[in-house]
Amino acid sequence: MGVTRRQLLWAGAGVGAAGALAACSSGTSGSKDAATSGSANEQPRAGGTLKVGALGKASAITRDPHGSQANESDYLIISLLYDTLAVPGATANTVPRLATSWKPSEDLKTWRFTIADGATFHDGTPVTADDVVWSLQRLRNTPAGRSRLPGIQPEGIRAEDAKTVVLVSDYPNADLPLLTRLTTFVLKKDTKDDAIAGAPGTGPFKLDWYRDGNARLVRNDTWYGGKVLLDAVEVRLFESPQAMANALLAGQIDVASNVGAVAARTAEARKDVRILRRPNDMAMPIVMRTADGPFADPRVREALKLAVDRDAMVKQVLSGYGSVGNDILGTGDPAFAKDIPQRTRDLAKAKQLLADAGFDTSKTYDLITTEDISGLAESATLFATQAREAGVRINVVKQDSKIFWDATWLKAPLYTTYWGTNDSVVFFASKTMLSDAGQNEAAFKDQAFDEAYRTAMATADAAGRGKLLHQLQEIEYARSGYLLWGMADGIDLVGAAVRDLPKLPGYGRVQLEKTWLAR
Repeated sequence: MGVTRRQLLWAGAGVGAAGALAACSSGTSGSKDAATSGSANEQPRAGGTLKVGALGKASAITRDPHGSQANESDYLIISLLYDTLAVPGATANTVPRLATSWKPSEDLKTWRFTIADGATFHDGTPVTADDVVWSLQRLRNTPAGRSRLPGIQPEGIRAEDAKTVVLVSDYPNADLPLLTRLTTFVLKKDTKDDAIAGAPGTGPFKLDWYRDGNARLVRNDTWYGGKVLLDAVEVRLFESPQAMANALLAGQIDVASNVGAVAARTAEARKDVRILRRPNDMAMPIVMRTADGPFADPRVREALKLAVDRDAMVKQVLSGYGSVGNDILGTGDPAFAKDIPQRTRDLAKAKQLLADAGFDTSKTYDLITTEDISGLAESATLFATQAREAGVRINVVKQDSKIFWDATWLKAPLYTTYWGTNDSVVFFASKTMLSDAGQNEAAFKDQAFDEAYRTAMATADAAGRGKLLHQLQEIEYARSGYLLWGMADGIDLVGAAVRDLPKLPGYGRVQLEKTWLAR
């Protein structure tokens, strides 16, 4: 899998993916959810070591905050050690973190970010604008940097004074702060590449030790964001969800992170284990190429969207741990258009649309998938069965992950994809649907869509921008190449003593500064 794709998957940009500052507590779960809290009269307490299992491969370990975090275990460790400028929030897509505020110019091209008072690195050195500028320029110059900071050139990142960072966009961008959630981890200026692994961060935890993808991090008592409750977090790498779930059930770890529906079913009868569900955690759409080939006619794409039984897909593929989709990505966004009618199965209309489009039902069409994540290949197989009832014959082809991302993604007429962030309509519009998007998965080129996006980004008024974002979603629903049948819940298995794990999807679930142990 390419660097850009993998980083976006884990990060949830736009990877993404967070608890907020103590002053912005919407980022963590403070409710008395059955999966995260105990009795209503419990008060958060300090102390204890939280043992977290996270998926990863020993062969794919990285410790560079600006590198390719192919392992979820790496991303968890890095996110606890280093802070981004902003993070996702519960009621807003972007809330402050290392940057406490931001302000745009009148033309929405130039944005000024103010660094949090009291922010220091783990060695006690104050965080300056020069550190942030150096870090963002280093990020921008990585192979994936263009996609993570689109429209911002290295020379458009500068320090105005010791506490102010200026970002200049090539075009008006009312949602530019959203970009700063995407792996904008800050290191000390001029850190050498060979010293990155041990470089001090700014985050709520400091590194105690690291061995082969496993790590112990201890509380940073001088963290600018407020009091951290846990004494330490120990991260343990697991190469399979089943091994991680077994360790949780055996009491060896406190949290099995992102373990999946199969493990959740196994744990349902256990009274000593809680199941934390994070809605809208992952989108697993089927992609139909729109530029050419058998699915270029929008009537054919609509027919396939009408052929799918969404309820059955969620029930069978996700074991009910998910929700029905409506062919619009970004379902966790507060700006998501809930008033667009839910598309449901209509085989008669699907067959008519195929006939009107002259679609060749005598042929068999390959649907290419991988087994990168649980349920992805199963979704392709079930969809193929359902599409046959509309007269479309589909052959499911399972490919090795490397072959898929190198040769199939962005190119094939019909394939599955997945995104580990699902909280921003703007993210998907800019990354995957604009005509010139670098990751335009369906080769979607729609002038009305492009114009609505650019106008929305140049609109400072939130209400006006919201209307344009609604228009974007109407176009996506009507004629994009995405068949989004459902969203998978993120699922953690949680020991009985764990309280206030974050419930946000993507990057949100790795922010553990307000998590505590009732023991």
